[in-house]
Amino acid sequence: MTNVWCVRADFGTFTKHFVEGGYVAIGWLPSTDLSSIKSRDELYPIYKAEHPEDTSNIVIGQQVGQIARFLLEIAAGDYVITPAADTEWLHYGQVAPQPSYYFAAGDDGCPYRHRRRVVWAKERLKRGDFSVPFQNTIRASLTVFAVSQRDEFLAAIGRSDLAPRSAPSLYDPYRVVLEQVLELDDKEFEILVGHLLTALGFEGSEVTGKTGDGGVDATGELNVANLAKVKVFVQAKRYRLGAKVSANTVRQLRQAIPFGGQGAFITTADFQNAAADVALEPGFPRIGLINGRQLVDLLIEHWGDIPPEFRERLGLKPGLVLA
Repeated sequence: MTNVWCVRADFGTFTKHFVEGGYVAIGWLPSTDLSSIKSRDELYPIYKAEHPEDTSNIVIGQQVGQIARFLLEIAAGDYVITPAADTEWLHYGQVAPQPSYYFAAGDDGCPYRHRRRVVWAKERLKRGDFSVPFQNTIRASLTVFAVSQRDEFLAAIGRSDLAPRSAPSLYDPYRVVLEQVLELDDKEFEILVGHLLTALGFEGSEVTGKTGDGGVDATGELNVANLAKVKVFVQAKRYRLGAKVSANTVRQLRQAIPFGGQGAFITTADFQNAAADVALEPGFPRIGLINGRQLVDLLIEHWGDIPPEFRERLGLKPGLVLA
């Protein structure tokens, strides 16, 4: 079975080295060639010898686990993902045939010596095009980890043939939920989005829009443990299923975002490729795009935080199936 892994490049610092050099890499044991290692147990004494400062079995176990995944579990033909430095993009490639591991003795600017050869794809993937669960997985703090949403990734790169085949289903849970959401009127949808912002951790969420105004419909401020505050200006719009929001529509929202703020466009539909480019255009406020499927993901994740009257109005029960 083809697996999918994420190998970070120190928050994108060495992503360019990975891609241009045709590899992914890790550090931790910079003085030891691991070519002869056959089991995880062999790594423990090596790690302890190179990191005597680590006395916690939990820490040692976590780090050795990541080294073992990189060395022993990632297989030839598996796919690897490496986030870019700007975090909006994901590079991906396929692990080269064995032996793909090598210990780099030279200096190409990347200090990580343990490497696996990778054939990188020419194109990149937009992180925002994936489901909320996928994006949450990629956000994990580990350096080396398996991506559980493998089928979604394989479908995104056009390799659904590598995913296990299942019997086709006529039931589309996303469509069912979105059809219920479309039963709301414009104002009700904006209020629902305001409740969702609060559930996501935004403080002082407020619905400000007027039906058909084409501007900001809701605002909220995200306070990250008093380390940072982000003011977000949201446009919440219902569109028929299958529709795609244009670049001009996203650009109109951008014009309504004051200096220092960021934007979000939440819709029941999807976005044109050009709209995504506008949302991330350098020199302008960043706009997060949430399409219909991602909206359903967020509702599932925070359903218990939505007021009871809205849960009843939507006619859905936990798991977002029809009540």
